[in-house]
Amino acid sequence: MKKIINYIKDSYNELVYKVSWPSRTELTNSAVIVMIASIIMALIIWGVDTAFENVVKLFYSL
Repeated sequence: MKKIINYIKDSYNELVYKVSWPSRTELTNSAVIVMIASIIMALIIWGVDTAFENVVKLFYSL
């Protein structure tokens, strides 16, 4: 039981004193970058999916 309590205390101390938390500006910038990257990836996947759909339609129409 003592090991568990020490583990929790050590975890708390690490979170409070050793972890560098991002500022609000850094967090906002990171979130915007992730959203833009997600939109770009979604557009790429949509484009590839549409291309494959057209190829399959062409293949089955022959």
